[in-house]
Amino acid sequence: MEIVLSAAIGVLAGSGIWLMMRPRTFQVIIGLALMSYAVNIFIFSMGRLTVGAPPIMPKGGFINPQNYADPLPQALVLTAIVISFATTALFLVVMIASRGMTGTDHVDGKDR
Repeated sequence: MEIVLSAAIGVLAGSGIWLMMRPRTFQVIIGLALMSYAVNIFIFSMGRLTVGAPPIMPKGGFINPQNYADPLPQALVLTAIVISFATTALFLVVMIASRGMTGTDHVDGKDR
């Protein structure tokens, strides 16, 4: 499971970096979104990969924390998803406005 997750993070990060180097603004925005997905999966994986483990511990007595999932990375990723969605929407609006003003969708504003 860890190898598959590591490969997914690597592919998303590599694709995101490659797209951020492209000259067109839409490709840069998609690259930023892929990078945010890679970071979200990385943060989520830091909370231990346990399947079917409840995130809330019951009260009373000695409790083995290895049997429970860490809820903090889950909360951080949920917050990051909302923020990245809003940021991507803002970038798309700025891209559309820039295209209307300059007539091109290149990052530097020049057609090649």
